[in-house]
Amino acid sequence: MMYRIKINKMQFHSHIGVFQAEKELGQRIEIDLAVTMTTPYQGDQLDDTVSYAEFYQVVAQLVNRSRVNLVETLAHDIIQAIHQLDAKRIGLVQVNVRKIAVPIDGIFENVEIEMEG
Repeated sequence: MMYRIKINKMQFHSHIGVFQAEKELGQRIEIDLAVTMTTPYQGDQLDDTVSYAEFYQVVAQLVNRSRVNLVETLAHDIIQAIHQLDAKRIGLVQVNVRKIAVPIDGIFENVEIEMEG
C-alpha cells in the first residue's frame, strides 16, 4: 500500500523575485508539497515513515533564507532538500509555489508554478 504525504497551503513572507521591490519589501507566497513514499505503509510508529513536521521545517528554512530570482529555483531547492531527508523512502516530490501578489498589471488571483522530481 503506497501513500503520499501532503502539506497544503503553507504560507510565508518571502524575498523572492526579479524586481527590487520583491527583494526589499517581500511578498506572501503559498506552497503545497506532496511527497510520494517508495516504501509501503508499515505501521503506527513515526519511525515507519518520514515526519511531515520535518518537511515543513525544510520548506520554512529554505523560504526564510532564499533570495533567489525565480520561484522555479525555490521549488527545485525544496525538492532537492526533501529528497535528502531520506532518499531511500522518498520517491516523487511535487511542489506548487504561488505568488499571491505579483507586481504586474492585470487582474488575477495568483501566479503558480508546479515542479516535480
